Amino acid sequence: MSLILGIESSCDETAAALVTGDRAILAHRLAGQEEAHRPYGGVVPEIAARAHVEMLMPLVESALDDAGATLSDVDAIAATAGPGLIGGVMVGLVTAKALAMAAGKPLIAVNHLEGHALSPRLADPALAYPYLLLLVSGGHCQLLLVEGVGAYRRLATTIDDAAGEAFDKTAKLLDLGFPGGPAVEKAAMRGDPRAVKLPRPLVGTTEPHFSFAGLKSAVLRARDAGIHRPEDIAASFQQAVVDCLIDRTRRAIDRADGAPALVVAGGVAANRAVRGALEVLAAEHGLPFAAPPLWLCTDNAAMIAWAGAERFAAGHVDPLDVPARARWPLDPDAEKARGAGVKA
Repeated sequence: MSLILGIESSCDETAAALVTGDRAILAHRLAGQEEAHRPYGGVVPEIAARAHVEMLMPLVESALDDAGATLSDVDAIAATAGPGLIGGVMVGLVTAKALAMAAGKPLIAVNHLEGHALSPRLADPALAYPYLLLLVSGGHCQLLLVEGVGAYRRLATTIDDAAGEAFDKTAKLLDLGFPGGPAVEKAAMRGDPRAVKLPRPLVGTTEPHFSFAGLKSAVLRARDAGIHRPEDIAASFQQAVVDCLIDRTRRAIDRADGAPALVVAGGVAANRAVRGALEVLAAEHGLPFAAPPLWLCTDNAAMIAWAGAERFAAGHVDPLDVPARARWPLDPDAEKARGAGVKA
């Protein structure tokens, strides 16, 4: 049974974890940077990278202590190698390379999106391949058929902004605080989701792609109108996002040739309104529904360690010169969505 050290540093969370091949999370240490970025209303890449440098090795040492293990007990070292803020990705990957070289251990370069994609399997041993995945986070919004480790078929993507990015921008427009996703969700609980008429971009169209740029612009216009409470705008925005996600996922279910399960992962999967609506959608189609626990939805090292464990079991290891990547699609052969920008 393998023991994998996982390292995550792709954005503003620094984390280290030890996870076994049979899904035991022996240790998980995480340090956030909310206070450092709060004055700017968003993540500042240079600040994030410097914080990773300061915090990562103490977190690794603490995780090893928590697990009662040493580096020699580890079978492989897995680290996020992209996509993400390149400075932070480089800090984590270079640290993992140094540890692997010093301890004579294999290195596993993990795609951050694969960490999210496989995180439901860490939480649910019964979840088998294949499954239809809605991967929804601050930087990505995709529908994927997950066929196995390293085997992903992209069915849909965003043609402009991700849902999580729209949450963050809405929080900033409404001065709700940072981090934006939880702030909007909290405000929405006090608002009326029918109070503000907002668009549902691409809803009803044949292709199951996403678009949220226009919705962000509509939130700005609603704010500037000066006639709506921020809580009502937040609630109406959240409902619009839910409606878009459900309509697009329903379309993908129809195109996925009877996927045996519907799964959601990524930071936005921690939103209870999103999870609840997807669970209802799965029930309507007679599909099992799976979602990681809330703490596994946001960036963490346990999911990176687990993705490393799955890749290690499949015989995938990487050379020490593997590069850090700002962009790294799960399905590099996917056809570009019509009208999509560089993010897709």
